[in-house]
Amino acid sequence: MALKTPSTFLSPLSLPKHYTLSIFNPVSLNIYRKSTPLSCKSTHSHSPSQLPLSDTKLLSSEPEGTGAASPTRGDRFLERQQADEAAKLLIKEIKKTKKKAKKVLKVNTATACCYGCGAPLQTSEVDAPGYVDMDTYELKKKHHQLRTILCGRCRLLSHGHMITAVGGNGGYSGGKQFVSADELREKLSHLRHEKALIVKLVDIVDFNGSFLSRVRDLAGANPIILVVTKVDLLPKGTDFNCVGDWVVEAITKKKLNVLSVHLTSSKSLVGIAGVASEIQKEKKGRDVYILGSANVGKSAFISALLKMMAQRDPAAAAAQKYKPIQSAVPGTTLGPIQIDAFLGGGKLYDTPGVHLHHRQAAVVHSEDLPILAPQSRLRGQSFPGCQVSSKNGMAGKFNSNGLNGFSIFWGGLVRIDVLKVFPETCLTFYGPKKLPIHAVPTHEADEFYKKELGVLLTPPTGKDRAGEWRGLETVQQLQINFEDAERTGVDHH
Repeated sequence: MALKTPSTFLSPLSLPKHYTLSIFNPVSLNIYRKSTPLSCKSTHSHSPSQLPLSDTKLLSSEPEGTGAASPTRGDRFLERQQADEAAKLLIKEIKKTKKKAKKVLKVNTATACCYGCGAPLQTSEVDAPGYVDMDTYELKKKHHQLRTILCGRCRLLSHGHMITAVGGNGGYSGGKQFVSADELREKLSHLRHEKALIVKLVDIVDFNGSFLSRVRDLAGANPIILVVTKVDLLPKGTDFNCVGDWVVEAITKKKLNVLSVHLTSSKSLVGIAGVASEIQKEKKGRDVYILGSANVGKSAFISALLKMMAQRDPAAAAAQKYKPIQSAVPGTTLGPIQIDAFLGGGKLYDTPGVHLHHRQAAVVHSEDLPILAPQSRLRGQSFPGCQVSSKNGMAGKFNSNGLNGFSIFWGGLVRIDVLKVFPETCLTFYGPKKLPIHAVPTHEADEFYKKELGVLLTPPTGKDRAGEWRGLETVQQLQINFEDAERTGVDHH
């Protein structure tokens, strides 16, 4: 139900920003032929005794020997036919042997990877991705079961530990970093040269931030199916038809041609059947790659997809046993993970997330990330109605003068300076429940932020992390227009 006073829809899941807000009324033939054998006959006559034995046999019109036991021409014909068949069988066996030798060589030279994250298996560095103890590695190798190994890091991730491994531009702060975001991006560079079907995932809660506007740099001219994830987090009563129309309009503006658009939830399986059907229809024997930015829900989507496909495809049912690990920490998948999910040819691949420097997960400490990951439906926090951090009876003054002259902090991530609004204006914030909202008069905002960052204003959590915090780097002025006071004005930024 829309509020009867103008409000705004704001999402916290993009780079920390400092907003100033004002609200106004609008305004390009070769022909090859098979060679034909030629038979030449000499004009000179030869006596049979002057010819080689084989030619004597061929030219003689009389059978060799005498009596009923001598071989007839039919017998010789049958002998030749049998000899030809034996030669063909021998050649066939030789080819089979060569093929087997090639296959064995391919398996022996391939690098075994963890089925949970795609990191190459190793036995030397305990803390690094792909680690497995030597005894387990040797046992699995002996029984040709290396593809069934889950590395130590994945085991910890599956138990809720927040272990980062990706650093560099778009990587994450906190914890050890073993691979750069650029190195992960490079692992996807072969895609543009292959014939594949791309399933591109976008997070509905952070649509613009997770969109990958330059996806063609990775996917090339391959066909794309667009899947919007996490629609179960949208507020209760959301009209999915309107959301679908909005998504189609958005991708049209971004000039991205796609085969189809699907709104999905890996948690409730909403829309997953439609995606499975579309993939089976469009893959045409090609490999299928799941592509998207980091932490957009690729591994969860693959798990849901396999669950849906398993009802009709035994290959997908078998693949469910060794599926990619799911974790709240971005950068869980560190290499392409091959999944034998289709009976009709082609493989399914989970890929490393594309790490984007402008998303909040790239600057927030790994241990603070769970705060920013909504686990249930988003509920709006209306303002006024939030905590007003001020002294000397400022709450009363706030109520009488509206939001004019106030600065609103959304955790330590967002600051909104209200420049000019109607006194009755109400702002509604949709985001994680654990992200607190505080308001102070604008002239006190700088001092308040410096003093309370890491304490009242979290994340970052704690003064130590606050000391490493890069601050509110981006300043942007928004003008939210509305024509009807009965309908909400919305921030699409």
